[in-house]
Amino acid sequence: MSENAWTRWPSREALQQLGVSRPRRVLGWVSRIVALGVLIATTFTKAGLNGWEIAAGIAGIMVCVFLLWAFWRTTLEHRLLPSLGLLTLLLAIATVGHGVGFRVPALVLWCGCAVSAIERLPLAAALPVTSVALSAYAAVNDDVWLTTAATTAGLALAGYVLRLDAEARGSAQRLLAQERAARAAEAESAALAERTRIAREIHDVLAHSLSAQLVHLEAARLLIERGADRDAILERVVAARGMAREGLAETRQALSALRGEMSPLEDFLSELVATADGADVTVTGERQQLSAETSQAVRRVAQEALTNVRKHARGAKVHMHLDYGESEVTLGVRDSGGPPGDLSGSGAGYGLLGMRERAELLGGSLEAGPEEEGFVVTLRVPV
Repeated sequence: MSENAWTRWPSREALQQLGVSRPRRVLGWVSRIVALGVLIATTFTKAGLNGWEIAAGIAGIMVCVFLLWAFWRTTLEHRLLPSLGLLTLLLAIATVGHGVGFRVPALVLWCGCAVSAIERLPLAAALPVTSVALSAYAAVNDDVWLTTAATTAGLALAGYVLRLDAEARGSAQRLLAQERAARAAEAESAALAERTRIAREIHDVLAHSLSAQLVHLEAARLLIERGADRDAILERVVAARGMAREGLAETRQALSALRGEMSPLEDFLSELVATADGADVTVTGERQQLSAETSQAVRRVAQEALTNVRKHARGAKVHMHLDYGESEVTLGVRDSGGPPGDLSGSGAGYGLLGMRERAELLGGSLEAGPEEEGFVVTLRVPV
């Protein structure tokens, strides 16, 4: 046995007897009360005791009960010297009690001290106390030596078994507490991840909506600077208002998608290209049920790509291609290109960067760049 095992206290969970069932606790208290009653009856029914001796016996029992309670508290606080001092007082009381004629209480007290020391103290401190207590019991016991030896060995073994049982329950309680803490941390992490996902969805929706509004408002500003007619300017303002309404609607859609209330991805893309002149979509591969995060990523990339076409190549033809592969879904958005528009410098350029971060969080990738004709955005996300 290692040195640490000799000097280590039983855990506080073990000393508090946590995890003991209610019936077992009730049975334990009933057993103690019955044993105490039998002890008192045995002690004070023998002949020859006068009133003062009975009073002294009762007082001694009360003192022992108090000292045992104090011993329980000091061991619970892992205070070695006070615990040893209390056991020494109990052993001394047992010796004095045996000397004045209280033989049975003295034997019970020696045995109780021996078992309690092994159960509640570090083994290095418990063994000397147990040895003294059992030696005193063996010295005054009237049974044959074999019975006495068996009794002392049984008491020592009982104390150690009680110690092991308490340690097992204490370990179970610590594991239970750790499991509860892990579950609480997991729930907190899940809630944080959910809040982060909602914040990302709302951010992406608003970024797309505000970027589209900026396109029309910037166009309205340029028309005003050039002295364009009122109808042309009003058209841009009305379009910006429409984008604001679409942004609110998309925000509601994003929240519905997070709750699992999501329209089919193919229908969404068809509706999206229907609002853009010169845009079309094709879908290939066997349809698959995508997670909410994957479906939202495809939707946001499609919206962002169309917004960029309106900003940088207005009037260009746009073709979307959604392909369901065996292990990933791919969205390609290709435009036919054209001369840069007046609004090509508007916006901060964070849209595609946010889409790339979203794709990487899902274990996918997003590639965007010019080709011989136009601009191509390709999203690949595992399914």
